Amino acid sequence: MPQPLSAQQPQGLLAQLQALIPRGMRQPVRGGRFYLPQLLSALALVAFGAVVIWSASLTIANASFARHLVGIAIGLLGAYGMYRYDYRALANMSKALLVADVILMLMPSVPGLGVSALGMTGWVKVPLIPLRFQPSEPAKLVTIFLMASLGAEYNGKIESLRDYLKLCGILTIPFVLILTQPDLGTGLIILVTGASVIICSGARRTWVIATIAGIVAMASLVVATSMTPGLPHVLKDYQLNRLIVFVDSSVDPSGNGYNLQQAKIAVGSGGLLGKGVGNASQAAGGFLPEAHTDFVFALLAEEFGFVGSVALLALFGVTILSTILLAQKVENPFGKLILAGVATMWSFQLLQNVGMCIGIMPITGIPLPFISFGSSSMVSQLVSVGMVQSVWHHRTKVS
Repeated sequence: MPQPLSAQQPQGLLAQLQALIPRGMRQPVRGGRFYLPQLLSALALVAFGAVVIWSASLTIANASFARHLVGIAIGLLGAYGMYRYDYRALANMSKALLVADVILMLMPSVPGLGVSALGMTGWVKVPLIPLRFQPSEPAKLVTIFLMASLGAEYNGKIESLRDYLKLCGILTIPFVLILTQPDLGTGLIILVTGASVIICSGARRTWVIATIAGIVAMASLVVATSMTPGLPHVLKDYQLNRLIVFVDSSVDPSGNGYNLQQAKIAVGSGGLLGKGVGNASQAAGGFLPEAHTDFVFALLAEEFGFVGSVALLALFGVTILSTILLAQKVENPFGKLILAGVATMWSFQLLQNVGMCIGIMPITGIPLPFISFGSSSMVSQLVSVGMVQSVWHHRTKVS
């Protein structure tokens, strides 16, 4: 059964991470109105991304810089609204959050509302105005709130296997729904982010290891059946091809293999200092596909080189680590888990997008936070910054 909330007891994995932090950095939270380390680094990433998208807009018709700026403006308004909102009001609203999550996932399936693009029905058109958005983007944040509200009830230690399985079962609801679109990339973000919240809620290590082993076994079975004629193919052909290309990029030289090779060429051709803004020949020549969205890191690396890439990773490092450090210091268990979920979401998207461009991760449609073109993604990422700032703003005051 869930235990009464206590502000003093660290939670699960967060307690283990806290032991690695120097004692002097474990003091109660103090400071001004904004949590500046995370806020300034995130805004620097947005500015960096704006330069990259402006450069892409010079040669890529779909990379509308004006639309990108609109996404940033709406996202900043959403972030400020989230900052002002007391996140603690959502701590006991798990049922409402689950309903909201399900509605967002099902919206693209509503006739006349959903819009198909890029092989999936994941967009919704806004009535009366020529705009569309991806409900799965805000659903990521709703899932973080949902799992954090449920996990906080256990006060850092999930005692029974039944409670652990209940949390896992609830997490599978948005994961399965997003796969029906089908959007495996977003599904993986939701799964990994939600799983991190469950782990930080105090799940036993043996349960987590057994769950991971089960997921690996199930994924292997899905891939095997999808590759075997006569058996049900759970994976779409393009999804299976992406996995095959990850193992051997020469298998599909004119498709996904081509995309990966061009991304590697773009990254490598940037050299130490890059070719300069607007001089990305791979993107400008049409060789690098989706240079402003999925492969935006390759575009950035070509223009800004190794130095620019390291600067980008450093900014992400500050943004993510400052969020984790705040999670160690705040007293509210719900806030701790929100921060853990947000940090995991950013970390996974960074690892997947950058890893995809350099060939160490399979190709997916996961955008690079704060950088990739796409208003829905930008708004979602900036609101997640507001979530971190809300936890800071409404932290327990200390003397």
